[in-house]
Amino acid sequence: QVRLVESGGGLVQAGGSLRLSCAASGRTFSDYAMGWFRQAPGKEREFVATISWSGARTYYADSVKGRFTFSRDNAKNTAYLQMNSLKPEDTAVYYCAQAYSSSLSRRSDEYYYWGQGTQVTVSS
Repeated sequence: QVRLVESGGGLVQAGGSLRLSCAASGRTFSDYAMGWFRQAPGKEREFVATISWSGARTYYADSVKGRFTFSRDNAKNTAYLQMNSLKPEDTAVYYCAQAYSSSLSRRSDEYYYWGQGTQVTVSS
């Protein structure tokens, strides 16, 4: 059984930083791409970032490009999202997800397993 557990969310002031972690178990972590998505109140879930199985390739939503960095440590079965220069509009529940394949993807329907989410709140 695959399990993804996010941590690291919290309350931060605008301009601050947070690092989210996603610990995975249940299948070979390094075989699959990972993604981060987020959902703000009253809005649909949106893509944030994706990383290939090796970590060599990443892709970001325009809204976070240059501020967020997605990385992974396959030896620790953990993915990370470093979020800098946070803005109030980054406030959302952040979800990590594990893809069907090893290739990065922006599409939520190409992710099979999802974590429970972690709340990120950025105050102005």
